Amino acid sequence: MRVPAALAHPFYVTRYGAARPGARSERGPQRGTSGGAVHPLDELGLVLAEAAVHSIGTVGGHAGGVYLRSRTPGLLRLAVVVGLPGELLRPWWRMHVNRPLPVAECHRRSQFIHLADGEEAMQRFPQLMAGLPFPFSSLYAPVRSGDERFGVLVALGPATAGEPVAEADRRRFTDAGTRLGAALGELHHDGTPVRWDGEPFAVQAPDPTTRPVRIGTFDWDLGSGALIADEELCAILGVDPADFPGTIGGLTAHLTPEDAYQLWAVAREASQTGRPVVRRMRIRRDDDPPSLVELTGRPVHAAPGIGTRRVTGSLVDLGTGVVSGEAGDRLPDGLFSLDRSCRITYANHSAEDLIGTPRDQLVGRVLWEAVPWLDRPGHWDHYRAALLAHTPVQFRAGRGEDDWITVSLFPGLEGVTGTLAAAERPDYTPGSVSSAGAGLGTFASPADRVSALYRPVALAIALTEAVTARQVSAVVTEELLPAFGGRQLAIYVLHERHLYLAWETGFPAGFLAPFDGVGLDARIPGVETLTTGRPIFFESMDKLAAAYPGLAIDASVGARAFLPLIASGRPVGSCILGFDHPRGFAPEERTVLTALAGLIAQALERAQRYDSESALARGLQAALLPNRLPVVKDVETVGRYLPGTQGMDVGGDWYDVIDTARGLALVIGDVQGHGVSAAAIMGQLRSAVRAFALADREPDEVLSGTNRLLIDLDPAQFATCCYVLLDPVTGTARAVRAGHPQPLLRGPDGTTEVLDLPGGLILGVDAEERYPVSELTLAPGAVLALFTDGLIEEAGTDIDAGVERLRATLSRVSRITIADAADRLIREARQAEDRPDDIALLLTARWSQRETDRTLAGPGRP
Repeated sequence: MRVPAALAHPFYVTRYGAARPGARSERGPQRGTSGGAVHPLDELGLVLAEAAVHSIGTVGGHAGGVYLRSRTPGLLRLAVVVGLPGELLRPWWRMHVNRPLPVAECHRRSQFIHLADGEEAMQRFPQLMAGLPFPFSSLYAPVRSGDERFGVLVALGPATAGEPVAEADRRRFTDAGTRLGAALGELHHDGTPVRWDGEPFAVQAPDPTTRPVRIGTFDWDLGSGALIADEELCAILGVDPADFPGTIGGLTAHLTPEDAYQLWAVAREASQTGRPVVRRMRIRRDDDPPSLVELTGRPVHAAPGIGTRRVTGSLVDLGTGVVSGEAGDRLPDGLFSLDRSCRITYANHSAEDLIGTPRDQLVGRVLWEAVPWLDRPGHWDHYRAALLAHTPVQFRAGRGEDDWITVSLFPGLEGVTGTLAAAERPDYTPGSVSSAGAGLGTFASPADRVSALYRPVALAIALTEAVTARQVSAVVTEELLPAFGGRQLAIYVLHERHLYLAWETGFPAGFLAPFDGVGLDARIPGVETLTTGRPIFFESMDKLAAAYPGLAIDASVGARAFLPLIASGRPVGSCILGFDHPRGFAPEERTVLTALAGLIAQALERAQRYDSESALARGLQAALLPNRLPVVKDVETVGRYLPGTQGMDVGGDWYDVIDTARGLALVIGDVQGHGVSAAAIMGQLRSAVRAFALADREPDEVLSGTNRLLIDLDPAQFATCCYVLLDPVTGTARAVRAGHPQPLLRGPDGTTEVLDLPGGLILGVDAEERYPVSELTLAPGAVLALFTDGLIEEAGTDIDAGVERLRATLSRVSRITIADAADRLIREARQAEDRPDDIALLLTARWSQRETDRTLAGPGRP
């Protein structure tokens, strides 16, 4: 498809890599990286960027983006972010469609959602506000084309105090989602994969009212007067590079007369001092008022003892007028400004002094990359509050033990204005080696306290969805580590007075192996925190080594927190948090971490109960499924069972093959619900079907009798079932269905169809229900596929799409046995990370007496 002409907008695009808030290379931040690198967009990226920028602008939003489906079923990924640094939204880069969040619900139900303010969001989606407790409004529009659900379009704006979105805005935004869906549908039809599996890219939308910050470079030969200017410097001057004369006169011609002499002053001072020299100058562009630029000249020495003959440097267009730049330099406090991507667009002399970095090394860089002491976990919620809610914020940041700065942020539609001022040391002292509970201090600002209070809420909500110990550990990794800027996590569980490693991330490979299975008599912090019940904090690895001499320490120079996992007074295990840099732990922060450890312990204890109950239910179910299927001449049957990955219990899916006097009975069923109860009902139903079949009953009588038995057993229980009675000699079959998915029939030539068998109500509803009998034929080489709905259900898609996917897969397999075909069908389902239901599959192939090569034929093969 052709990319819209509007994509000619000069988007500022950044692709984010593996970096996260608070994380930098050991070499320090690289200028202009923003956690990633500038990348050209492919066709899919351009379509997403254009749609996001346009739709957000039409409804007066100041930020937003697009979530797109990924290769992982049920998982959406943030593909594009507009008007915000992508790093600020890292905890929300991945979004499962089953999560109780507006993006997931919009995608799941294909419905427009509007949240007017924080109060409405708290009522409908408390987990959203637990992570983003700021007053802002948001719009969500589904992006789909026909039956294809691609993702969700999001716009963020100022809170509107409960007012409904204007009908015109609602229509414009939903239309934008529809148009994006149509564009993605074209790409999909043309063969372009419409999925997103990488990190998001950030787009700084063009602003016609503000010039961007630009930096040009030059190389000036003082002897000849030749001056080499790059394209950006020519753009600042407003001339075509081809028209630039390549002399110093070409530059002075664009300066105001009174500033032209400063060029020579820069050259003379740089030559005399041997150091870089900075001057403010005014340049003229046609009829526009003069604009302020900043020129830096650096001497280049040809050889030791020989004076400079060349000056290189940069020309920075601050994007501001003369008055604002000069006025800012007169202020005693530090003054700086940021664009919506948090790149520094201006800094006055006082800000330069307080930060301790030359101005030309600040402008154009992301705030927390240019100023490392502003890249700390406690500050990230302040940045979100300013950019999402447009709320002025103020906090204290430490440059050192006794060197503190008050940072104030004043947001607007185009960016943020900030101030810096020297501040007193906070009331609390950064943590030392001790356990928690040594009195309460305070955070640097009320916003820090609010952030600390909602962290347990956010983690608690997320932990309610975690079932297994692995899921609990994954939630802690996704929610707890980003909240506190941690990089390493280890969780140990207690079993028979020994601690066993259940989860680790971020540690060097094999480093934790010696501590796996240690007894409770070992003198290591992970054991002592559990046996004493007190958390232990170390602000540096040096202090950890001093407290535990002889303990193996990794090469990290950061801090460690050891948290006891205790649930209702019972020890469960211990948790280790690791940080890349030394840091203190404020008393209130220790209290929060201790509370979070209690939540983790309760979730792990619940997961351990689940593991025990699940093992019992799975053992019961495995015992009830057939150990082997009967061998019948010229008929081959293969059964497969795959448990689900979600939920507290196993399901009641079953299959069976029964050799009766009337023929071969093929059975598949699914009992409603999960757990030991469902498995027990399944066993009783399987026994009932087998008894009726062996009693020489007709297919409809088998289901009618099983239906009445289920109502007698449990009037509140329901089940689906499909029963097929096959004559192995003739291939004729009679089938009955009770609310079960339609079977698939693959012909000898590979053509596969979804059968249309009339059926009755599910079992357990009406004792008088009758089940119609359908007739079909299995030709030699044909395959009949019976399956439960877990094989065709996929979160966020219609069940018909799942049936079609299964039909297409079965039709494509060729030159393999039906056992291999069954494995392939199950393998595709196994790749899904989250399967809410179990899967049962029964394949039946009929062969002729002459066939010796019993493999599936491909299309067109006789």
